[in-house]
Amino acid sequence: MLSIEQGVDLQADAAVHKSDLFRTPGPFLVRTMLAGAYIGIGVLIMVTAGGPLKQAGSPWAPLVQGLVFGVALTIVVVAGAELATSAMMILTQGVWRRRVAPGRAALVLLAVLVGNLLGSMAFAALVHASGVLGPGTPAGATLAGMIEHKAATGDGQLFVRGILCNLLVCLAIWCAGRLESEGAKIAVVFACVMVFITSGFEHVVANMTTFSLGLFAGLPHATVGELARNVLFVGLGNIVGGALLVGAPYAYGAGTRHHGPATVRRPADDEPGALVGAGAGRDTGL
Repeated sequence: MLSIEQGVDLQADAAVHKSDLFRTPGPFLVRTMLAGAYIGIGVLIMVTAGGPLKQAGSPWAPLVQGLVFGVALTIVVVAGAELATSAMMILTQGVWRRRVAPGRAALVLLAVLVGNLLGSMAFAALVHASGVLGPGTPAGATLAGMIEHKAATGDGQLFVRGILCNLLVCLAIWCAGRLESEGAKIAVVFACVMVFITSGFEHVVANMTTFSLGLFAGLPHATVGELARNVLFVGLGNIVGGALLVGAPYAYGAGTRHHGPATVRRPADDEPGALVGAGAGRDTGL
């Protein structure tokens, strides 16, 4: 297992890589859109697996939804893509290590969010065209219920649920980054994701797909204004959870001895090759 100091240095290297990738708009856009689509896969399996259980009134529906949603973040980790929620932690640690300027980090994060939104909408359009979430299906009814619930949730609750969500998402990425075993990395990702989904916390990128699906289906509680409100308050909460509750505390806890490139040369956990273990070669991640 990596030390906390090595873990912070690893994530700081990833922050530099994200900043450098931003200089090539085409690849940057593709990789951010892929992350939006991959998280959309989690939304899809959540409503298709949990829909029949919800329709039957099963108390196990939230747990099942939490267990299956883990595939989304696992795909991001294994396949590699630029996800905004994990970037909130990674860029914070890059700023703390003085590897990335604060203004640059904020610009990169905003661009990642835009790319995630575009990818989420593209994936939602494909799913809508497939008809698997039609109004007569358990999955379609579950989607409608989710959107109605999110639209009825107040701004403050969305903000706090966003904080708690990204605390868990970034803990998943942080813990996986320190582990050497591929199986352990996947297990910690599934465990953390299970907690935030089962508990009903809010993930800004997942909600991009959820509301996009609702917009394409013409659901009454899915509007552009409601999508914007959700992205704003959940996104701000996610920033607090990822940057202030995970990124900054661990960067501070690591001390100030390391300001250069990490001595452990392996990709961070939302990058390709993240599951290959330490010393597997140069950083080729996203």
